[in-house]
Amino acid sequence: MVSLVAIVLTAGLAAQGPLNPSLLLKPPVDAWPTYHGDYSGRHYSTLKQINLSNVHELSLAWMFRTTASTDGAIVSGATVDSPAGFGGQGGQGGAATGPAIKAMPLMVNGILYFTGPNHIYAVDARTARMRWHYVWRGRSAIGNRGVGMYGNWLFAVMPDNTVVSLEADTGKERWTRKLTPPDVSNWSTVAPIVIRNHVIVGVGGDTPVGATRGFVESLDPETGASQWKWWTTPSRGEPGFETWPSEETAMRSAGAPWQPSTYDPELNLLVVPIGQPTPTYNGKSRPGANLYTCSIVALNPDTGKLVWYYQTSPHDTHDWDATEVPIMLDTTLDGQPRKLIAQANRNGYYFLLDRTNGKPIVVKPFSRSNAYLGVKDGLLVPNPEKEGSPAGTLVFPTSDGAVNYPMQAYNPDTGLFYTNTTESGSIFYLSPDPTDPTGLGRGQEWHGGMYESRLLAMDVRTGDMKWQHKYPLNGWGGGTMPGVLTTAGGVLFTGDPSGNLIAYNASDGKMLWHAQLGGSITNTPQTWMLDGHQYVTVAAGDMLWAFYLQ
Repeated sequence: MVSLVAIVLTAGLAAQGPLNPSLLLKPPVDAWPTYHGDYSGRHYSTLKQINLSNVHELSLAWMFRTTASTDGAIVSGATVDSPAGFGGQGGQGGAATGPAIKAMPLMVNGILYFTGPNHIYAVDARTARMRWHYVWRGRSAIGNRGVGMYGNWLFAVMPDNTVVSLEADTGKERWTRKLTPPDVSNWSTVAPIVIRNHVIVGVGGDTPVGATRGFVESLDPETGASQWKWWTTPSRGEPGFETWPSEETAMRSAGAPWQPSTYDPELNLLVVPIGQPTPTYNGKSRPGANLYTCSIVALNPDTGKLVWYYQTSPHDTHDWDATEVPIMLDTTLDGQPRKLIAQANRNGYYFLLDRTNGKPIVVKPFSRSNAYLGVKDGLLVPNPEKEGSPAGTLVFPTSDGAVNYPMQAYNPDTGLFYTNTTESGSIFYLSPDPTDPTGLGRGQEWHGGMYESRLLAMDVRTGDMKWQHKYPLNGWGGGTMPGVLTTAGGVLFTGDPSGNLIAYNASDGKMLWHAQLGGSITNTPQTWMLDGHQYVTVAAGDMLWAFYLQ
């Protein structure tokens, strides 16, 4: 019988076809086949085996710890020295720990697939036994979001901007493809998103030794060949180029799309959140709005052509990437059905956009923010007095943002939008004469405040707060805070600054259950069904935890 089960599982993996966009738009049930669980980015599940009445009975199913050891691993790549100023271990872990898990694991046919910087793991979802381990020898980075899957093939972007494709059954390498020239110092952290026969990837962030122009690229899953590439900042003669002072500045502008996209199969729109421009703090060297940095852009996934854009932070000078997940939802406004995108942005504002054209409907602060003069024609107007200065300028929020990359969520049952957020400010300093006007131009930033953190629930239509849970003592002092998962069982899962996984009533914020994980959550909780059990999994540092009802 064991052999028969193994044969059936293997056959199921081999027979799995390309992901169906219409299926992936539905909330995940017996699989978690893409980064957000589905294409919408809602981080909502229709599962309700775990619900308000029994969530307090959750028990530990298993634990898995990552390893950086190459013993028994599939090893590839050539060791590359990190450029000067590059981020050291970058989540790689010390001698006694493995890589930190910022990835969202995929769960397909009873196997979990996830990453750490330069590492890919396949783990049995029933027993936490490692099936295989792949190691890429290359420079490290601040984290890695995970893998994409097409049939029985996996895809991941390594920190040195190399895409690797593996066989899901064995971890055997199929092909590798470098996205950038060898002298580029950018690193990549994005998880690929697969749409039909397009593997969508993006280059990562800026570095202290300079930056290159960001881009989104579509690869052929069979060969890795480029299908199209869209640059995040325009060339001379293209729309938006007039928002840059020179071609040289636009070409070294970063604007990295370092977070996974969302996708609407009905409109055939790939919605990509874009990072900040460089030099990050020195706005005087790049006057203008600096399109399409700090923007939400919609592309045609078959051609890479720009359909529409909305800029959340024109002429950003505080490192406020717009890379928070653009959540797709359908609801009614003023009695009319609408296709919308919701995002709580790093700059402290909540945005609700029309998904068909990118037009703003709501632009409203949800956190303390003092860097804007107001809203004009649907766009925030930067306050030039709040740019960095030699004497120092007090700005809210900090460069880490009121929110950051961890996932936000939307529950169609409650009509609420959820996010963790932190209230804190910084004093931004800037040299009177930066030595490198095209570099980061950072100078210095002094983070201050009490870092008051809270879980916030807002009316998705208006951005009005409906409830909040304030975390006791100090909150998160950086950009890494737990993501949020909601379910049809009425439960919301997230973490607190003290290292707890917590279940709340999604309607009113009442705390229902918690488990101490020994460290802060480093990804977003997820849930799926396997063998009749609904599991909830979450990562804390180098540990992956799974809970279920016994």
